[in-house]
Amino acid sequence: MRHVDSFEIQPPTPPSHNGVPRSAWARARRRVSRWHRPYILFLLLLDFGAAALASFLAVQIFEQAASGFRDAPEAWFYTVAFLLLPLGWVLILWGNRAYDRRYLGLGPDEFKRVIRSGLAVAATVSFLAFATKTTLSRWTVGFALLGALLLILLGRLIARAALHGLRRRFGHAGHRMVLVGTLPECLEVYTTVTRHPSVGLIPVAIHLTDGYAAARGLETPVPVYAGRDVLALVREVGGDTIAVCGSASAEPGELRRLAWQLEGSGVDLVVAPQLTDIAGPRVHIRPIEGLPLLHVEEPTLSGPALLVKNLMDRVAAGLGLLMLVPLFAAIALAIRISDPGPVFFRQPRVGHEGRTFRVWKFRTMYVDAEERLAGLVDRNETDGMLFKMKQDPRVFPVGRFLRATSLDELPQLINVLWGEMSLVGPRPLPADDGDFLGDVRRRLLVRPGMTGLWQVSGRSDLSWDEAVRLDLYYVDNWSLAYDLSILWRTVGVVLARKGAY
Repeated sequence: MRHVDSFEIQPPTPPSHNGVPRSAWARARRRVSRWHRPYILFLLLLDFGAAALASFLAVQIFEQAASGFRDAPEAWFYTVAFLLLPLGWVLILWGNRAYDRRYLGLGPDEFKRVIRSGLAVAATVSFLAFATKTTLSRWTVGFALLGALLLILLGRLIARAALHGLRRRFGHAGHRMVLVGTLPECLEVYTTVTRHPSVGLIPVAIHLTDGYAAARGLETPVPVYAGRDVLALVREVGGDTIAVCGSASAEPGELRRLAWQLEGSGVDLVVAPQLTDIAGPRVHIRPIEGLPLLHVEEPTLSGPALLVKNLMDRVAAGLGLLMLVPLFAAIALAIRISDPGPVFFRQPRVGHEGRTFRVWKFRTMYVDAEERLAGLVDRNETDGMLFKMKQDPRVFPVGRFLRATSLDELPQLINVLWGEMSLVGPRPLPADDGDFLGDVRRRLLVRPGMTGLWQVSGRSDLSWDEAVRLDLYYVDNWSLAYDLSILWRTVGVVLARKGAY
């Protein structure tokens, strides 16, 4: 990361446009950011191939696949199965904006559009079969359509993983951003977008709109400018996106004039308001007389979705405990051989709405661990309320393995079955030294979880402030789909033994 401790100020440049930057008949310049073009072409080929493969498998599996085409030339059947149907998939995906660059590589919208496209393809095939009075094999059609949908989703998952890997390792296939606003607002946006390189947002410069004197001499992660023509600055630093941060977006008329100035330039304009850690489904734009109002819905912390979550927790916990009995017995034996004493570790934790419960965990430390803690306090490797050491001498060898593989957490299924915890939620904190004042107390609105956003985002490698921020984000943006996503990500994190010690 480049660091500079000064910034460049030039006399303000008068705006080059006043609302009519180019002829109404002129062709807009191609976008400066072009990483999405080869990626979209790759997705087009991938989706077409997935649909064709699903048709091939259906034809091979079902003998009656060609029913409805008995009186037609054989070539026509293969044309429909391997050309027209896959082409129809691609066209409907395109119509549902499943290739829109704004939805590629981030968030669930891309997959939602693929699923909607699958429903549209099924409806189209049904309508055409009815309109032409073609008697199709229902099993063949169902297999081909469902198989194509699953293969397309799988292909997109693989393509997204490859894109994220390219962004993380090489910094390619992203958007080079110039942040516009005050220094604190720009630095906040910088911290947010660089937290996850897979997002593909790369700030390359900051353009100050206010606070020039206060910012002088401060160390910043990217060069800082002031008093420059923004479009000229973007071209100078090789950017392709302007991000207007915080209060700069509220300047009367300024944002509109900037949008006019960027028309036909090929540079993207995005607005980063001061509303942070609010997920997209809770935010709606409602224009009133030309004023776009950002409406924020309340978090969904009750209702049918929560009942489904509770039912899913209890059923999964009950089945999990039954299936894991042999593993539990083996772990218990290994613990008793390593260090005589209790197999389980019981500790008071703070749960839903501040209620205290005793968490179940396999014991991973020697029985005198609490007495030895006083001599290790000054070697704490994390901030906040928890004590963490990567090489904690109080942990016996088998316990170290249990922690690395997260097997020590499995007895918490008992807490889930009793309704004290959930499969997914904020991590339960000790009750004896917990400071649940201010923002931290909000995490008590939901049940603590065996896994959570903190675990799939770094676990013990996170700072206390970052862990709290992730827990609060989960509380404010909870949904069943989000829970399933976290459970899926947990599998990869546990297998990689990431941040576990």
